[in-house]
Amino acid sequence: MKDASCTPATCAPPAKREPLPLGDEEQELADLAKAIAHPARVRILKVLSERNACVCGDIVLEIPLAQSTVSQHLKQLRDAGLIQGEIDGPRVCYCIDPAKLKRLKVLIAGL
Repeated sequence: MKDASCTPATCAPPAKREPLPLGDEEQELADLAKAIAHPARVRILKVLSERNACVCGDIVLEIPLAQSTVSQHLKQLRDAGLIQGEIDGPRVCYCIDPAKLKRLKVLIAGL
């Protein structure tokens, strides 16, 4: 069903104006959105949010992907600042960075 308030006769083209440059917040949101733009990375964030910390091997048990693939996804999340990793002997323990996750929520809410 068409919106009767917007017909070709009543919808004027937008006035021409100079495009605004991308701001820091737009770039920050785009970078964070890119980091969570894969279902495996969303699942990793969910797994980590359910625990205080998680060993990489435990994450692999939760996600049906190869260890190397999970490691690549963890790296992208870590590079974006959404998770932190702490070396514990031969293992790396990961956890969510609550401040960065909160920032992502604020940026999304601002859309």
